[in-house]
Amino acid sequence: MSLEPESRAQRKLIAAARTSAGHLPPALPRTLFVTDPARTPDPFAVARRLPAGFGVVYRHFGAANRADVAHGLAQVCARRGLVLLVAADPELAASVGADGVHWPFRLAQQARRWRGRFAVQTVSAHSGRQLRTAAGLSVDAVLLSTVFASGSASAGRPLGALRFRQLARGARLPVYALGGVTADAAATIASVAGFAAVEGMAPFAGRGG
Repeated sequence: MSLEPESRAQRKLIAAARTSAGHLPPALPRTLFVTDPARTPDPFAVARRLPAGFGVVYRHFGAANRADVAHGLAQVCARRGLVLLVAADPELAASVGADGVHWPFRLAQQARRWRGRFAVQTVSAHSGRQLRTAAGLSVDAVLLSTVFASGSASAGRPLGALRFRQLARGARLPVYALGGVTADAAATIASVAGFAAVEGMAPFAGRGG
C-alpha cells in the first residue's frame, strides 16, 4: 500500500472514530484494535501509531511470550493514551496494569468476579440473543460480530450494516461492530455505535511512529 492511500484510510478511520465516540461513554475507547497472532503478528506496529483515545484488545491465545508482549503493549498504551484490554486473562491484565479485560461470550459470567477491579470490561457476542444476555452481565460494552465479510477462520455469516445498526440501536449497553471492519465499512455504522477491527487497523502500521 502506498503512503497516500494509507493516509486516506487513516483519516477515514479517525473520522469514523470521532463520530462513534458520540455514542459511547467517555470511559470507553473510541474504537478498538483487536490483535490476532496470525493476522497481526506484530501488534506493536499498529499500537505505536494509534491516536490517543483508541484502545487495544490483546488476544494472546496462550502464547509463551504473552507476559512480555502484554507488558510491552501496556507501556505503549500508557505512552500514547490508549486503553488496553487483555482478552480472557484477568491475572495477566492485572499484572501489567491493563485497563481491563475482554471476555469471549463463553467466559462472560466471570466478569462478575472482577467487577470493580478494572475500569473496563467488554464481552463478545455473535447474535441478537447473546447481545441481550450481555446486557445483564457485569460488562461495559459488547463487541458484536460478524458484521461484515471477514477473513477470520471463525467468522460467521455477516449481519450486514443494516441489521447491525438495528441491533445496536436496541441494545441496553454500548456496542462495537467487529468483523470485516475497514475504513470504508466503519463509516457505515459509526453513526450508531463504536467499531473494532483486526486487519482493518493495518493503515496505522506504517513507517515511523
